[in-house]
Amino acid sequence: MSKIIISCAITGSIHTPSMSPHLPVTADQIAESAIEAARAGAAILHLHARDPGDGRPSSAVPHWAAFLPRIKAGCDAVVNMTTGGSAIMTLDQRLAAPLAFAPEMCSLNMGSMNFALYPMAAKPRQWLHDWEESFLKGSDDLVFKNTPRDIEGILRRMGQERGARFEFECYDLSHLYMLAHFRDRGMVPGRIFVQFVMGVLGGVAADPAHLVHLKETADRLFGSDYAFSVLGAGRQQMALAALSAGMGGHVRVGLEDNLYSGKGQLSVSNAEQVAKVRGIVEALGREVASPDEARAMLGLKGAGAVGF
Repeated sequence: MSKIIISCAITGSIHTPSMSPHLPVTADQIAESAIEAARAGAAILHLHARDPGDGRPSSAVPHWAAFLPRIKAGCDAVVNMTTGGSAIMTLDQRLAAPLAFAPEMCSLNMGSMNFALYPMAAKPRQWLHDWEESFLKGSDDLVFKNTPRDIEGILRRMGQERGARFEFECYDLSHLYMLAHFRDRGMVPGRIFVQFVMGVLGGVAADPAHLVHLKETADRLFGSDYAFSVLGAGRQQMALAALSAGMGGHVRVGLEDNLYSGKGQLSVSNAEQVAKVRGIVEALGREVASPDEARAMLGLKGAGAVGF
C-alpha cells in the first residue's frame, strides 16, 4: 500500500460555537489549530473561514486573508480551500476567496443535495449567538446547490485557470457518476482524489457496507487512476478511518466532521484527532505521508504557486 495521507478539516460550516468551546472561530484559533494539526501529522488542511465576531460561516476574503499567510508561514501542509462554503451561501460567495488566493487544492461537492442539520438543534444547550439555533432548525428546508453548470464553472475557474487540484467530495453513489461524467468530458485530468463523505443526513449513511459499495463502484469507473479517502461524520469517524486505511485508502478527521473524542467527551483540538488517527493507521502498518509526498501523489502545483 502507498503512504497514507491524513487530511484535517479544521472548522467547517456545520458545527456552531455553542457546541464546543474548542471549535476554532477566530483567525488566531484557525491558524494555531491548523499548524498544530500539521505538526501532528496532517499533510492536508481542509479550511473554511468564520466571522470572528459571532462564529458564523464566512466567505469574506478578509476573513480568509487573516489566517492563510500565517498557516503557510507556520507549516508546509497543503492548504485545501473549500468551494462548498456553507449551504446558505451563493456560488459567487463560495468562490470569492478561492478565486482570490488560488490554492494548491480545493474541495468540490459533486452534486446538489439536502443538507439536514436540524437534529443538532434538538439537544438542549445555552446558545451563544442568535443565529445558531435558527440556522440549524432552518436546514429542514435547505438544499445545497451544486448543479452540473456550477461544477463545470468551478472546474474551469479553479482548475483550468488557476491550477488547483480537487478533493472531490462524494456524498452518495450518484456523485461518483457525475465525477466520471466530467472526467469523460476531459475536465478532470490526471489522478483523481475522491473523498467519500459519509454520515451527513441527506447523503450516504456511515455504514461499512456502503463504503465497500462506493469503493467497488469507483474501482469500476476510474480503475487505477484514482485515490480515495474517507470522512466519517460523527461517532463513526475513527471506525471508518480504520476501515479506509485497511482498504488502502486515505483518511480525513477534524472538528468539522466530529466534535468528540469519545462518548460524551469533546475533542480538545484538531491535533488530538490527527494524533489518534495516526496511531490507528500506523498500527495497521501504514506509513503517514508528508506534505511533499502528498503533493507528489496528487500532482499538486506546489506551495510556491499559490496567491497568499
